[in-house]
Amino acid sequence: MRLQAKFATYNIITKIVIIISLALVFDFGAKRVAYNHLDTRILQKKQQFIKNLSGKEISEYITEQDTDFASYNVLKEEYILLKIIPPVNEKDSIGNFSNEERIIENQTSNYRILTYNFDFNKQQYQLEIGESLASIKQFQETFRNYTLLVLFVAIALTLITDFLFTGYLLKPLSAIINRRLKDVNDPSHFNFDPIETSTSDFQHLDKQLKEMLMRISTSFYTQKEFIANVSHEILTPIAILKTRFENLLNDERVSEEVQNQVYSSLNTLHWLKNVVNSLLLISKIENEQFEQEDEIDIHKQIQQISEEVEHRLEEKNIKLGLHLSHSFQFKGNEALIRTMIFNVVTNAIKYNQLNGRINILDQEINSHYELLISDTGLGIEPELLKNIFKRFGKPATIEENSNGLGLSIVKTIASFHNIDVSISSTLHKGTTIIFKFPATA
Repeated sequence: MRLQAKFATYNIITKIVIIISLALVFDFGAKRVAYNHLDTRILQKKQQFIKNLSGKEISEYITEQDTDFASYNVLKEEYILLKIIPPVNEKDSIGNFSNEERIIENQTSNYRILTYNFDFNKQQYQLEIGESLASIKQFQETFRNYTLLVLFVAIALTLITDFLFTGYLLKPLSAIINRRLKDVNDPSHFNFDPIETSTSDFQHLDKQLKEMLMRISTSFYTQKEFIANVSHEILTPIAILKTRFENLLNDERVSEEVQNQVYSSLNTLHWLKNVVNSLLLISKIENEQFEQEDEIDIHKQIQQISEEVEHRLEEKNIKLGLHLSHSFQFKGNEALIRTMIFNVVTNAIKYNQLNGRINILDQEINSHYELLISDTGLGIEPELLKNIFKRFGKPATIEENSNGLGLSIVKTIASFHNIDVSISSTLHKGTTIIFKFPATA
């Protein structure tokens, strides 16, 4: 996940928590505010009622039954009840508030009720003033919805501004990543142009990356020069020694024993030359000194390779079966792909049994083209498979004239082309190598 996306995710989570917390606080606060407002209004009505109270009004409001309401409005949202009560020693100068149900004309409603005891003309009375709580709930619902709307709008605006601002802040970082780390495996395409930024951390990062890339570039060209020198300094003496040994073989004065030693030395030189060439090839591939501009037809490559190894197949009477039913082409280095497949096929011949068989087939799985090369050869023990692609990781079952670099070259070429290569093997039954090519568009 990109850094900007992480910042946005963090902001979203924190703001959701803030919304929930504030909604709960506002909901509780709105309820308290509504009750305080309602209580104040009821107290004002009580004071107004007591202030204007007269004997005539008392006679109009008085009733001896608790369930009779002396006065209520048409919508039954408020009422006033006045009744005579026995003398009470303890009196509250303000009154007591409570939430209770009352029945008015067979309709039950919840009210906020003020109960107030007072004396008038040597008689004690109890005054009840009630207001419906429906208005409270309506106010609370309206306040809650309005608060949530305001919060969500505020959160949305802050998220947009945060995303834009973090994008602006991290723009130099994206430029550093795209410019400095692009083509990191190809020092010839390194870009050392300065990144414009006022953030000191990004300036330091850009400076350190530029210095690191310069060192990598220097090492890369030094390595290329070293490889070229090795190619000349090692292969040339090998060629000279090979010529001298061959001349010795043509000398009639050389005894048979010396000739055998010369043959052995020539084999050693041939082995050394193969090792050097293999290591040079691997090094060049890893340094991406090969282009990938060829349009490669896998079927054509396999057909050509099968014709080249035909004489080797006949020597061991091995049958080669081609079962290619999916046409597949891709862009890469044709010479390297040819070497990759050729090494696997020659290994399948070399380590196969007499009268054995090699099968080459293909398949398509989830838009991936797969090439499978199977043989009926010696097989490889399971504990040796994990090192089979390592350099000089030659299993004990492999003959001594192998340099242990064939499958390492295969792995290096496959990685260079983003091809996934795997191997499965059963001892004394055979081996299968699978090439999984990148998904097609």
